[in-house]
Amino acid sequence: MKYYKGKISVIMPAYNEGHHIFANIRETQRVFNEFGCKYEIIVVDDGSSDNTLIEAKRAAKGYNNVIVKSTKQNYGKGRALKIGFRFAKGDLIFFLDADLELHPGQIQTLYDIMKLKEADVVIGSKRHPDSKLDYPWHRRLVSAVYFFLVKILFGLPIRDTQTGIKLFKREVLKRVFPKILVKRYAYDLEILVNAHHLGYKIVESPVVLNFKRKLGRIGLITIFKTWWDTMAIFYRMYILKYYDKIK
Repeated sequence: MKYYKGKISVIMPAYNEGHHIFANIRETQRVFNEFGCKYEIIVVDDGSSDNTLIEAKRAAKGYNNVIVKSTKQNYGKGRALKIGFRFAKGDLIFFLDADLELHPGQIQTLYDIMKLKEADVVIGSKRHPDSKLDYPWHRRLVSAVYFFLVKILFGLPIRDTQTGIKLFKREVLKRVFPKILVKRYAYDLEILVNAHHLGYKIVESPVVLNFKRKLGRIGLITIFKTWWDTMAIFYRMYILKYYDKIK
């Protein structure tokens, strides 16, 4: 970002994004080159069945600050982010979805809010009043219902946990990731619940969302599994006290 003197690690999990991953890596490079800050892009191919890995490696060729890792099978976005963090060297860690429905240039807003509010975590929020959304109505409905469930169960001081751009101080993820068990669905929630439980300050940022897929990836099975993961997080946090046992 502009005026930032440290290093940013951009972790970009990708699954079957071969048709645009090359262009999206280049666009992310362009943005951070314009900012003039030190950065690295860590792409984690989560066992794609298409040419995502080949195209990501093609984009990385000749750039020592573009790192490509892969898994042999599709484990889930949560695990891909954990893998990416193992290789991250930055003082700030930026989660960025590989489809770029949320443009990487929005990190500047997240960073400005982090400084202004002295936050440890800033998350993009579709429910922020200043967000601009090109987003299907049924996805808005699912998001609203999930927000109320999360609010009742965890009392988080935020209105959205699932939006794909988030900015963390390195220390937060260093402490939180060893506790994370969810690999696929409610991993965002598990990270944020633990960060909040440890006393870190989490605030929201408005986003501009350009929904590109004609059909969403959220079906009844996904909704059920997200609910199941959410209840498992609640059980581990408040019944088992599991997270307090993991250092």
